Amino acid sequence: MTVPSASPLFLREAEIRRGTELLFFGYANLYKPTDKMLASQGLGRAHHRALYFIARQPGMTIGSLLRLLGITKQSLGRVLNELGDRDLVEIVPGEEDRRQRLLRLTEKGAKLEADLFAITRENLSAAYGQAGQEAVTGFWRVLELMMPPAERARVAELSRETRKG
Repeated sequence: MTVPSASPLFLREAEIRRGTELLFFGYANLYKPTDKMLASQGLGRAHHRALYFIARQPGMTIGSLLRLLGITKQSLGRVLNELGDRDLVEIVPGEEDRRQRLLRLTEKGAKLEADLFAITRENLSAAYGQAGQEAVTGFWRVLELMMPPAERARVAELSRETRKG
């Protein structure tokens, strides 16, 4: 499939609408297979996001996850309770500060997260491979610039953590 080039008038409404539609449908189709797998287990995207970020930062605090996801304490509590009840996530006290509540995936949770990520990786890798490095870099740049600077710093921190491990 040939993707049309952006018009030199890329800031006009028609081009902005095209970008909005591509983001919407691209996101929906990227996560359609994982949504299916989650639904078969009575879980949804909120559970997926929690599993993903706990896998990225094992031992993160509940407060850190709350800030990262930008959801209410009540919503996160519901998600963590469901994940805990299904033996996917465990909450353990901190080593130095026993009042801290740290999040870790159980073996079962790590397997589910890895299975979900494998599907996403396959779909995104196929698209990246067809688009090429320059297009991927440009796509990342657009997505970064859609975030406030503090959010960009969080994403950069996640990338640094990955390179350390």
